[in-house]
Amino acid sequence: MGTEQRFVDHVVEVAGLGGRLTHKKMFGEYALYLDGKVTAFACDNSLYIKPSRAAAALAPDLPQDPPYPGAKDYPIADELLDEPAALRRLLEETAALMPSPKPKKPKS
Repeated sequence: MGTEQRFVDHVVEVAGLGGRLTHKKMFGEYALYLDGKVTAFACDNSLYIKPSRAAAALAPDLPQDPPYPGAKDYPIADELLDEPAALRRLLEETAALMPSPKPKKPKS
């Protein structure tokens, strides 16, 4: 089952990060980018946060499960959709720990 666009729109709205939080559809699911860095995935209408020290410190009690077959466990942040400030902080602190995207090679 793929994630519905309205779920992703809801996540973006609740996070309150404006244009800083973007998304890209991939294989029926979505990657969420904060300031150009992948910080979360929306899979099966659930919000999976990239595992990091931020997730372990800010939300240690979140349930964990793989977002897609073959993936490692990710914290599932669905309950934070009722806590916009906590979700925003988790996304921002996770993004701060993620590497910057690699520059794209120019097409020849």
